[in-house]
Amino acid sequence: MGASAMHPPALQHVYLCLQFLLLCLQAQGENQSSPNFNQHVREHARNSDQLSRRHIRVYQLYSRTSGKHVQILGKRINATAEDGSKYAKLLVETDTFDSRVRIRGAETGHYICMNRRGKLVGKLVGKGKDCIFTEILLENNYTALRNTKYDGWYMAFTRKGQPRKATKTRQNQREVHFMKRLFKGEPLFPNRNRQRHFEFINYPVTKRTRRTRLPKRRHRT
Repeated sequence: MGASAMHPPALQHVYLCLQFLLLCLQAQGENQSSPNFNQHVREHARNSDQLSRRHIRVYQLYSRTSGKHVQILGKRINATAEDGSKYAKLLVETDTFDSRVRIRGAETGHYICMNRRGKLVGKLVGKGKDCIFTEILLENNYTALRNTKYDGWYMAFTRKGQPRKATKTRQNQREVHFMKRLFKGEPLFPNRNRQRHFEFINYPVTKRTRRTRLPKRRHRT
């Protein structure tokens, strides 16, 4: 009698313990945050991709303020080039899977870089982060180029096409807005025979090719 009387309270105690454990597991699941994919992209975008093949695009950068194109004249950079100028032909190399690029002049071979004072300079070697820019597509369909080493500093030009000090730039300013335009001229790797039809090449018959021919059918007697 005494044992049977103690049985129901024992079961109730076990039930309460299980219910408490279930509540603890639910609370632990709610406190566990979901993966932060934005942080994942930011962390991987900081490192340059040294394994993949570089993808190179060829285009011009049209400045919204000067109404001209960005050109690289060795160490000097401005935005006063006419459409189709050989100095306005830019080779844009991808740096990582994000929108980070290196911009090199096709004529001079210099990269657009930024020094610690916020001035645009041309360098023959563009491996440093000061020569890497992040392409940002804006709501007005213009593109802004933010330097990777100096966060918050943008490539910018005045109305006269002279580089503006990056320390005074903001993303919503007209001076940092650019438009990508195709380069008018000969392609970087010209294929002059693109319009030629495929032609078969007839090689002379040799002894070896005669052996590989099918044997002649024997006539029935």
